[in-house]
Amino acid sequence: MTHEHPSLTTEHVFLTGGTGFVGQAILERLLTSHPKTRITVLVRGKGSQTPQERLTGMLRKPVFKGWREQLGDDQARAEFARRVTAHEGSLGDVGTLPTDIDVVLHSASTVSFDPPIDEAFETNVGGARGLYGALLESGSDPHVVHVSTAYVGGIRKGVAPEGSLTHEVDWRAEHDAALSARVRVELESRQPEALRQHLHAAKAQHGKAGPQQVARLAETARTEWVRERLVDYGRTRAESLGWTDVYTLTKAFAERAAEEMWAQAGHRLTVLRPSIIESALHHPFPGWIDGFKVADPLIIAYGRGQLKEFPGLPDSVLDIIPVDFVVNAALAAASRPSPAGEPQYLQVVSGASNPLPFHRMYENVNAYFTANPLPDEKGDIAVPLWRFPGGEKVERVLARRERQIGHAERVVERLPATPRTRQWLETVGKNKRGLGRLRVFAELYRAYVQTEIVFDDTNTRALLASMPEDERKDQGFDVTEIDWEHYFQGIHLPAITALTRAFGKRPPARERAERALPSREDVVAVFDLEGTVLGANLVQQYLRLWTRTVPRARVVHDLADLVLSSRRYWRAERRDRGEFIRTFMRRYEGFSVDEIEREVQGRFGRAMLRAALPDALERVQQHRAAGHRTILVTGTIDLMVEPFVPYFDEVVAGRMHVRDGVLTGYLADPPLVDEARAAWLRQYAAQHDLDLDASYGYGDSHADLVWLEMLGTPTAVNPDVQLSRYARQKKWAVLDWTRRARPSAPSAGSDDQQVTLAEGV
Repeated sequence: MTHEHPSLTTEHVFLTGGTGFVGQAILERLLTSHPKTRITVLVRGKGSQTPQERLTGMLRKPVFKGWREQLGDDQARAEFARRVTAHEGSLGDVGTLPTDIDVVLHSASTVSFDPPIDEAFETNVGGARGLYGALLESGSDPHVVHVSTAYVGGIRKGVAPEGSLTHEVDWRAEHDAALSARVRVELESRQPEALRQHLHAAKAQHGKAGPQQVARLAETARTEWVRERLVDYGRTRAESLGWTDVYTLTKAFAERAAEEMWAQAGHRLTVLRPSIIESALHHPFPGWIDGFKVADPLIIAYGRGQLKEFPGLPDSVLDIIPVDFVVNAALAAASRPSPAGEPQYLQVVSGASNPLPFHRMYENVNAYFTANPLPDEKGDIAVPLWRFPGGEKVERVLARRERQIGHAERVVERLPATPRTRQWLETVGKNKRGLGRLRVFAELYRAYVQTEIVFDDTNTRALLASMPEDERKDQGFDVTEIDWEHYFQGIHLPAITALTRAFGKRPPARERAERALPSREDVVAVFDLEGTVLGANLVQQYLRLWTRTVPRARVVHDLADLVLSSRRYWRAERRDRGEFIRTFMRRYEGFSVDEIEREVQGRFGRAMLRAALPDALERVQQHRAAGHRTILVTGTIDLMVEPFVPYFDEVVAGRMHVRDGVLTGYLADPPLVDEARAAWLRQYAAQHDLDLDASYGYGDSHADLVWLEMLGTPTAVNPDVQLSRYARQKKWAVLDWTRRARPSAPSAGSDDQQVTLAEGV
């Protein structure tokens, strides 16, 4: 040590992970408490922002608020520009480092416990290799504070010492194997058997949306399979080597890289192992946190009533540490290096000196959300009582409920699409998501809520004791001062629930869909007909027209044929909307065009208008009042949609082949459905200079999915089961439009109203 009470003074500090949670807090503390230091931050550009612009933009973050207010905005910006420099690069490509670095604070790592194996190794292990390789090449001889994790020792029981890990795994070989895993899995995913499986599943679920949509979703399923496979690779390889997950495995290997590449080369190294890092106790202000951290998703899920039980051990120690304690320990360690080649290990933890049993954590969370319940659309959420029945019992109950939910989902999917069916489906989906959430949390948090490890903190307490008393008060990390009830109920839980409310400010999709429409002339509102504007499908339309035109001698024959053909039509509709239209329209063979036109002008037309959904017609009028171009697009033939011409700026319909004034039963053009409608809409928008990202779409069928996705505001109206599920996943508005008193029809005298035939599509 260079003096009795060492502290950072004029050092040049190199910081990695500076835009992350811990990195931001380190940077702020250097600025506020070590005013003569210079800081270089490893940072990439982002979008159009240069690395320096991105770094300067961080000044707007809450962590720097106190410092900005103390100096004033102008002086703070000037001081930041003078003291903080961006070094363009990443952990994978650090670049050429300055030659005068005194201290390195390496806090960058992956933020996920369960990433794909190649991503975890590339960031944590490859990042360490890249950093230490660049430091060796630079000629600098800094003291490196390598931020790791207390859980780096793997699956074990008892006391975890502050020392080098004892494993003998070849971390370089593991790194190489992990990086090659993606190539192997990608090849596996492209085998014909795997591709056929994805195609079959996509066609079964999304066939009505069109072949390109099927192909796209099959490829999405393949890439998701690749990711899940690589996640499983990481999880399984970690467990096979004795670690809880790939995160702790790669952090262990990163430590070994630091020891072998830096400490054994004769340089100074401190390995800092914090436990679960959460919001600040004191600095920069109580409750400061940058997004949800390790324990917070579990806490919020509980507060939302989504976790009825959890497989944790009530007497296990949940080791939590406030972020300011980690920062203070890191900077104290940075100024007090051990001799070169003799790395020191510090575990910044609470479990040994101020243990927090899991049941005490639960009691605090339960008490807080009982007194301060989170709201939902039905009122305040009542949180569940956990009885800690044990992991095996929770697993059995979870598996049984998963089977029950799967069976219920299959049953509901086969029912006709009605508001009640959609509500059942939403309930089933909500329960399924809840079970999935519990499954994920149980797997991710198992090592942290069932642990029997106690982390030794002897070296860390000795470091604290070496600090002068005045420095300990402001920059200390004495975990015995933490009152867990005060910390959770007065600081941490209010902080993360405030984040929840901030994230929840966006109004629900239904409310957004029903807001007043902005006035614009470059947008279009596209409406499907059957099920969206008209409460009658193709079969019902046919029957209404058929009853007015069929000769009595054919009544029995035609009815019998319709009944016998119903299953064929149903199958065609499930496979492909266009196939159904082609098949069903054959029934119009022999219908007279003149007779159809007379009926459309008379009773049939009036019946069609009576079947119109007033909510739809009102919405059309709202769009027209806002200056939007309104279009009705339908697979129904043009002869039968004349009653709706007055409501829309344009009606786009199909045609049937006519011979000698009689319908032949064949379509004159391919049906304008699914991908054909999307292609037509894309061309139409280009011709009329329309902004599809600002436009609106209303459809009821899974076949409408492709063209709805092209529009900025898609809305599912009276949707079938598949579209309802997809819409809720994508947070689209889902509306139920029903029959009631019909609004008066608009004037039909506008010059720009027309029927456009779907020719050449």
